[in-house]
Amino acid sequence: MAPATGHTASPDIDTRLFRRTMGRFASGVTVVATHGAEGVHAMTANGFLSVSLDPPLVLVSLGRRTRMAATLDESGHYGVSVLAEHQEAYSRLFAGQPTVDVRPEFTEADGIPLLGGALAHVGCRIAERVEAGDHVLYLGRVEYLDSGEGDPLVFYTGGYRVLHATASDEIFTH
Repeated sequence: MAPATGHTASPDIDTRLFRRTMGRFASGVTVVATHGAEGVHAMTANGFLSVSLDPPLVLVSLGRRTRMAATLDESGHYGVSVLAEHQEAYSRLFAGQPTVDVRPEFTEADGIPLLGGALAHVGCRIAERVEAGDHVLYLGRVEYLDSGEGDPLVFYTGGYRVLHATASDEIFTH
């Protein structure tokens, strides 16, 4: 494979192949939440990463046309809740899938909504908004952190997985 030269990718890249290839990257599952006109607004997102330790910055990537992007633009803040292995139903709920008997509870830290029972929480004020193709990247300055113990919910090749630690290594299971 030739090294990157600064050129953009060919417009002939097959969208399905791109999705399938990117699906080979295992990611944690998060719920991003903020305050909107009707109260707490939340959605599932796996486009989340840490950016900097000094200052502490994180990033979430959202579809440009999503209601969440518009709501973040208005609110100026967001909370990220890293889902634990037992919280798949919350991921499905906030991804817009019908889910029976799921009643999420949100807490607040410094006025930022966070999903109860999550493995970790990150509360942010939006520091920068960057348009990137059909997505918007929200760089957040971290104002609140907490984390607990447990195993994360993982998304890989279009499905949920649970990461199990053993004495010698970690393996994925369905």
